[in-house]
Formats: sequence, C-alpha cells, structure tokens
Amino acid sequence: MPYAAFDLTGKVALVTGGNGGIGFGMAQAMAEAGADIAIWGTNEAKNQAAQAQLEATGRRVLALRCNVAEEAEVEAAFAETLRVLGRVDGCFANAGISGGRSGPFVERTVAEWDRVLDVNLRGAFLTFRAAARHMKERAESGDKGGVLVGTASLAAIEGAARNEHYGASKGGMVSMIRALAVELARHGVRANAILPGWIETDMTARATHDPKFAGNVLPRVPMRRWGTGADFGGIAVYLMSNASAFHTGDTLVIDGGYALY
Repeated sequence: MPYAAFDLTGKVALVTGGNGGIGFGMAQAMAEAGADIAIWGTNEAKNQAAQAQLEATGRRVLALRCNVAEEAEVEAAFAETLRVLGRVDGCFANAGISGGRSGPFVERTVAEWDRVLDVNLRGAFLTFRAAARHMKERAESGDKGGVLVGTASLAAIEGAARNEHYGASKGGMVSMIRALAVELARHGVRANAILPGWIETDMTARATHDPKFAGNVLPRVPMRRWGTGADFGGIAVYLMSNASAFHTGDTLVIDGGYALY
C-alpha cells in the first residue's frame, strides 16, 4: 500500500515559472501525485504546451501569463487562480532570471542590478505575499495550513563572483523564507527554500552547452551530470505533502554533490 502522506489529492499547487525547467518538473510530479496545478509564466506558447502536458495527468490545470515583478499582474493572477481552482495550498516561487552579462562588480550598472532583483526577489515577495494573505485568512476561519517554497540557488550560500546581483537576489529569498517560517507557523504555514546546483534548463543552456564551461564544472559534480527539472519533482511532492508537516525554515540543496566537492 503506498505511503498515504505523499498523496496530494484535493490540494492545489501554484508554481511560478512552471512552464519549463525546474518549475515544470515540480508541477508535473505534484500533478502525478494528485494535486491540481496553476502555472504562471510570461511565455504564452510555453504556458500552453506545459498545460497540455499537465492535463494528461487528469488533473485540473490553469496556465496564466504573469510577470511576477509587477504587483498588479500578481494580484490579478492570484485572484484568477482562486476563482478557477478555489484555493492555493502550496505556492512555489520559482520564476527567475539569470544575471545576464557577466562582468566585474565595479562595472555593474544599476539597471542590471534592478532587473535581476525585480524578478528574483521582488517577484518572490509579491507572490508569497498574495499566498500568505490567502493562507492566513483560511487559518483564521479554521482551515490552518499552507506551503511556501522558494527556488533559490547555491549562489545564495557560495561566492558567486561577477554575479553578485544574482547571488543577492537568491540570498535575500533564503532570508525571507526563514522569516516567513517563523512568522506564519502559528497559522500552520511552512516555508522552505530549495537551492539547485547546475541544472540544465533554458536559462542555463548557454553555459551548460559550452564545452569549456562543461569541462571545468562537470568534473566538480560528483554525480557527473547536469541536473534536470525532473530531479526536483520528489522534493516538491515532499514539501507539498503531509510527510513534511514538521519541516520548515530549511534550505534544501539539490546539486548532485557539487557544493561538497
């Protein structure tokens, strides 16, 4: 008999950036475990393709165009998610962008800094705020519980030279998650951060497909391969499920052992 705590039947998970990469890997696994899914993304074609794949699981799926850096878009998308799916039990703030042009910190422009922080940190704040309000209201009416999960990065805990803006955005997310874990525990809400290592996605394609980069980095990954979006399905199901009912405020590293070696 399957371990019942991993059954997500009756739950609704929202995944920003859920139309590809890590986000889609999490959404797919949670749908297969029984959850209904909302995905937000800025690319309509990718949204539609991901929705079709997720609907093949037999679950209800909603795909919305949303730029998480824009407050009005987040509020509207969250309201529509509630209208269609009725509730949000788990919110995965996964949408993010890379640091873009690599260059010395002393040459970093304010525009480059703001671009990354706006999506990666402001976007997570706006998404979590909408979800936390909903979960708090539910708790006050006697329906305690909820899950907040942020996709951070090893850059949050390691020195990301020439990528300080990206590292700052992910380090800020980890600190925010820890604070939310403490503040919202009274409402039965848990908050955790996932720290991926080198994962093969659209965002990292330029690096992972570069022979010189791969030659330098892959030998430092004990598993000797890049991660994939599917590698994050299990942790998403665990954090969304009752199996993690006493697990909060953590940073979970999924990197094939890269940070150890």
